[in-house]
Amino acid sequence: MIAAGETLRLAGIALTRNKMRSFLTALGIIIGVGAVIFMQSIGEGAKSRVRAQIEGAGTNIVMLFSGSSQGPGGRGGQGSQPTITWEDMRAIQTELPSVAAVAPQMNASQPVISETNTWNTQITGTTPDFFTIRNWPVSSGAMFTASDQASAAKNAVIGQTAAENLFGPGVDPIGQIIRIRDAPFTIIGVLERKGQNAMGSDQDDVIFIPMSTFQSRMQRGLGKFVPGRIFVSAVSPEAIARARQEIGALLRERHRLGPEDEDDFSTSSMAEMTSMLTSTQDTVTSLLFSVALVSLIVGGIGVMNIMLVSVTERTREIGIRMAVGAQPADIMAQFLVEALVLAAIGGALGVIFGVGFGYLLASKFGWTMVTRTSIVVAALAVSAGVGVVFGLYPARKASQLDPIEALRYE
Repeated sequence: MIAAGETLRLAGIALTRNKMRSFLTALGIIIGVGAVIFMQSIGEGAKSRVRAQIEGAGTNIVMLFSGSSQGPGGRGGQGSQPTITWEDMRAIQTELPSVAAVAPQMNASQPVISETNTWNTQITGTTPDFFTIRNWPVSSGAMFTASDQASAAKNAVIGQTAAENLFGPGVDPIGQIIRIRDAPFTIIGVLERKGQNAMGSDQDDVIFIPMSTFQSRMQRGLGKFVPGRIFVSAVSPEAIARARQEIGALLRERHRLGPEDEDDFSTSSMAEMTSMLTSTQDTVTSLLFSVALVSLIVGGIGVMNIMLVSVTERTREIGIRMAVGAQPADIMAQFLVEALVLAAIGGALGVIFGVGFGYLLASKFGWTMVTRTSIVVAALAVSAGVGVVFGLYPARKASQLDPIEALRYE
């Protein structure tokens, strides 16, 4: 048997005889591995970005919606039929041990006027607990307080996108007066930037005012019912499921729903949203990964094709080696090592290509790219496996040549 080092040396000599052909053969592996690395890295980056955006919306959150309407025109979506009262909300806050805080969110889109600009933005009425639940502190100024809520004060906390469009970039809006429906509001705080949510909406294009002020100035007519949705914060991530169960049981009891009656409310959690979005992304990533894997297999077929050509071209060389004592196993090992080296070099260059091209596109389009070591190792292992699998047939064919016939080959 020929030593492994000598086999590797001979493989290197054979591959460097025709550098261009060797490179073109490896090109299929390079593109395949590069595509696998790129697709997986972009997919992982998208998932991490979605998780970060959802976690940025707040922790341990359960969202509570009123029921759906049913009428001649058809069935409405969740929240279309007011069913949750202010008393229900207070009961959730005070009676359930798994609940840490509760806050409503009432929205209205309105033109807002400053001294220099007019900007149409979202006005949200809520309570101070909302900012704790959403994990959303101010970058300057202060939040409105419980006393502001009690007195229906005309104070406002503004998001950074709304502030920039009303006052201009770099202008401190604290203490400035804005007009909403001809009522003057004083800006007392600017929120930290949140960026886009998982659905692509700008979370910073908003102005918050006390819930009582919103009810008196912006929205009337629902009386005892809570308009909009309610944010509920569980005491811990582990308590989210228990909080949803307790909320459901409490509301069914308060709304006097029988065992056969459907819920006239609905709940959802950030964990559900994360799971749904990441599941969709996993499906898309898997599809793209499959396409990339096909290109890797095509690259492997290219390796096999070139190795078969190499066996044909080197038939006389094989005959000479067998005549001087080389065993079929030695011939087979040589051609297998050549295929493996070719695939390994292609795999290494593919990793460099995939990571480099991925970061180039990520920086250009603002994507997030996460390249995991396990992905790189797996891609290299697959490329090596492709070299062995697709090099096995040519190697076996070479080892089974008859030495006498091989020496006669022209």
